[in-house]
Amino acid sequence: MTESLHSTHESLSAYVDGELSPADATSVARHLATCAHCAAEYQIMLDTVSLLRSELERFTAPDVLRARIRGAIATTPTEPMTDSPTLAVAPSTARRSVRSFARPAAWAAALLLAAALGSGVTLLASSGNRGTNTTADQVLASHVRSLMPDHLTDVRSSDQHNVKPWFNGRLDFSPTVPRLEEQGFPLVGGRVDYIGGRPVAAVVYSRRQHLINVFSWPSTDHAEGLTASTANGYNLLHWRAGGTERWVVSDLNAAELRGLITLLQRSDSAGRPLGS
Repeated sequence: MTESLHSTHESLSAYVDGELSPADATSVARHLATCAHCAAEYQIMLDTVSLLRSELERFTAPDVLRARIRGAIATTPTEPMTDSPTLAVAPSTARRSVRSFARPAAWAAALLLAAALGSGVTLLASSGNRGTNTTADQVLASHVRSLMPDHLTDVRSSDQHNVKPWFNGRLDFSPTVPRLEEQGFPLVGGRVDYIGGRPVAAVVYSRRQHLINVFSWPSTDHAEGLTASTANGYNLLHWRAGGTERWVVSDLNAAELRGLITLLQRSDSAGRPLGS
């Protein structure tokens, strides 16, 4: 690879983004006029930008999602490339290899992040338009919001005798708070959330590294058997019985969540928390 070809290849993404100085931009433009290889790569970049802007379906990103992206970026540790053992073994070769891979990846990531954070939208794959602000949407949003720092619980305890009384006076009903640690679902705590225009109970359990929100509130609607759905990588399970509506939400697999629901329903049938 000639020096001119190598220099242009390294500068193409910056040229597309308009980040080069006037002198460097002129140099790249002159090279593109005479080098078919670089001109083809430049055209691929332009076509990709055009595709991202015109073909992908766009949705307004919820404030919660945008906050989580910003938080993840702010807390992600970075390491200098020079600390890599690979670079220490073969500096020049490794740097070229890393740059050739990292630059297109960083370029694509920058486009996606700019779409999500700069213009206030995020690009999503969708099989159809979802209903407007359904109960499932609100439940999912509440679950995602709870995963943000300091939003998971209002009362944090593994003892149901601490969590269940905490709801007294904060809700007009008493949620079921079974103890399920021996069954593999340790209690984390609880909080009051807001769904469907009313305050609801959210009792939080865990399973390995997964957090599970169990939402409940009184309901006068007829009983309904267990239904399951998925959205954005989360499993949502819903049922209604005994005058109470419940939703269970987590990124835990559906089979294990069904096991938790069996325990919750058994606790309801017994009329007392398991383990009490």
